[in-house]
Amino acid sequence: HVQLVESGGGSVQAGGSLRLSCVASGRVDSSLCMGWFRQRPGEKREGVAIQNADGTPTYHDSVKGRFEISNRNAKYTAYLQMNSLKPEDTAMYYCVADNCLYFELKDRGYAYWGQGTQVTVS
Repeated sequence: HVQLVESGGGSVQAGGSLRLSCVASGRVDSSLCMGWFRQRPGEKREGVAIQNADGTPTYHDSVKGRFEISNRNAKYTAYLQMNSLKPEDTAMYYCVADNCLYFELKDRGYAYWGQGTQVTVS
């Protein structure tokens, strides 16, 4: 089993920045990929940013050029730097992890999810 612990999030004015952090522990190994999903009230979860096995990022079109996912060379961690935030970025953000073989921006019902952290942009 893999545990994901998130931190960061909060409230910010439009145009501001926030950074989310996630640390994976437990049964972690090199087959694990990590990323970030979000869910707005009444909507389905959507992929925001993920990294594949070699670290290459993939972003949702709505956040390209504003958000950056990284691990800063720390294994089993994932950061999401969010800049130029917009009110439509308001959502619960989740750190997600699963096997790199089938990990992508589309929600395939991945095995491991963090508890979620709220981001509110006004």
